[in-house]
Amino acid sequence: MLRLIGTDSARYYSWELTPGQHMIGRKSDCDLPVINNTVSRKHARLEVPDTGDECTLTDLDSHNGTFINGQVLKGSSTVKAGDHIRFGQTEFKLSGGTEEQDSTMGGGRAAIVDASPMEHSVMLSMDEALKPLPSKITDLPQLVPTLFNMAKMLVLPEPREVVLERSLDMVSKLIPHDRLAVLFIIEGSDELQTAASIQPPGKSESDFRLSQTIVNEILKNRNAILIADAAEDSRFAEQQSIIMSEMKSAMAVPLLDEGKVLGILYAETLNPLHHYNDSYLRLFATVGNIIASRLLNYALLTERQEKQIYESELHRASQIQESLTPTNIPDLPGYSIETFQEQCRAVGGDLYELTLMPDGSLIFMVADVSGKGMGAALLMSNILASFRILFEDNSFDLEKAVTSVSLQLYKYSPSESFATLFIGIIKDNKLSYVNAGHNPPLLLRQDGSLEYIEASGTMIGAFDFSSWSEESTIMNQGDCFVVFTDGIPEATLGGDEDFSDERLEQLIQSHVGCSPEELTTHIMDDVNNYLGESPRTDDITMVIIKRND
Repeated sequence: MLRLIGTDSARYYSWELTPGQHMIGRKSDCDLPVINNTVSRKHARLEVPDTGDECTLTDLDSHNGTFINGQVLKGSSTVKAGDHIRFGQTEFKLSGGTEEQDSTMGGGRAAIVDASPMEHSVMLSMDEALKPLPSKITDLPQLVPTLFNMAKMLVLPEPREVVLERSLDMVSKLIPHDRLAVLFIIEGSDELQTAASIQPPGKSESDFRLSQTIVNEILKNRNAILIADAAEDSRFAEQQSIIMSEMKSAMAVPLLDEGKVLGILYAETLNPLHHYNDSYLRLFATVGNIIASRLLNYALLTERQEKQIYESELHRASQIQESLTPTNIPDLPGYSIETFQEQCRAVGGDLYELTLMPDGSLIFMVADVSGKGMGAALLMSNILASFRILFEDNSFDLEKAVTSVSLQLYKYSPSESFATLFIGIIKDNKLSYVNAGHNPPLLLRQDGSLEYIEASGTMIGAFDFSSWSEESTIMNQGDCFVVFTDGIPEATLGGDEDFSDERLEQLIQSHVGCSPEELTTHIMDDVNNYLGESPRTDDITMVIIKRND
């Protein structure tokens, strides 16, 4: 059975594909609804055959494009199991198996674990390994002073490298060894980096390679491992391990932080008289637990320092962003205007602008930048500043302005940076506009009918070949124009149910005749009542303009 799985970073999608046609799009009545503002209302169609692992995918003139394995789709094309598909900026994969077997979205490849047992090995959970030490270990005269000295490291303000080296030196007094090491897991992989080590004479860290079997067992099951006799274990006798030394016996324990494996403490001996046993493994787990506690202290200290710096920068960024927001609504004769903005974080990626031109026309703009937080705020500032410079040109042209800012954004920003944008000009009751992939604004006519101002081009900053067309409509007496960001229709209740475009449309139609200020209040009251105590997940921005006479 074919399955379509994917994510837009906010939601995870997984659909089992039955034979037939499946409509994909942002509208809730689509067969496969993808609630993301880069996806068109009816974006694409997927035709699934009765048998086989190939389908036919058709792009339905979507504004932000459909891509198969990175290539833009024009018309229809065959897709097969394993292909990667992108609708706008939402990533999917067509799977030929179960979700668990084939779900590789966003993750690194895990090492394959050989399931055959290690015949002369012991594996203990850390809970079991940290139980009270046996008497023959506790009777060691150097045990108590060594553990005491290691415990003092928990509070000593020494660099991590010094602490790790001192730790191994103390462990070496308790554990017979030829090689000792602390290895860290490289973030996002199962690869290892040696942080500190004691090597045999003539050997260096570059000669040290840890068995993939040990790495897999620690990462997967977080167990302490004892290899009692490598020579008699078929895995090592057949050189299936990647240890290239003459290791006779070895131990390894995970260095844990609330269940997360930070690294590995490893010991091995080349001496056949020094075979490790269960008692040594328990002692090794005890000292490993002390080292892990010290590593956690470093992590907490670093986190606290980074948090303080970040909060200071965030506060300053919030002040700068607030200063960029328009403070006064221009006076456009015959019209009333209301604006609203609420950010879900200290800084956000929504923006709006209203500017009265020398000829008496009003330029207004609403945009939603990809991402959240500091990066989105910086991108927002860049877009706003670029447009404000262009507003100074007496020959300001909508299409040329959007093209210029989009190319600048594409050229000087990361590839994943883009923005949906609506920009309009009201002059002599004529509304001229460009909708660059933005949620369709709503034009509420005086008679209660509702018109959708659909996109007239793709989002800005995504491509270097996009074009936009300028459209227009007439604002009649009593008409009300509502432009908003997706923080309203995509306001989420309980993580899986949205406020929806349909609910917003019905709400606006039910308040025909209201002033922009009253309509803004009705919308936000309904959104807040709908969400209740659920946290905000996205910024909300609105500009509402009504012609009074």
